[in-house]
Amino acid sequence: MGKINRLNIAEHLVDVQLKMVNRTMFEAMQNPDWFHEWTMTTEQHEKFKAYAIPLLKKTFKFNTNKAKETFDWFDLQFGLRIQD
Repeated sequence: MGKINRLNIAEHLVDVQLKMVNRTMFEAMQNPDWFHEWTMTTEQHEKFKAYAIPLLKKTFKFNTNKAKETFDWFDLQFGLRIQD
């Protein structure tokens, strides 16, 4: 993937999240239940959030609160469940 922009940031963030749990987008496409089966730890989620929020701020020129709101929406739609 080239430069991260408004059009590809969601795919990029899903990809980053999957890499954190040693999975790939290709594996997700092969497994229709990936969203329900795969989980991440609280620590992984915090690292993902720490990566995603500054990236959202930069990409969309958001302030911190707007970036956090956007991350929360993204996490609700595409985030892996947390299981420690």
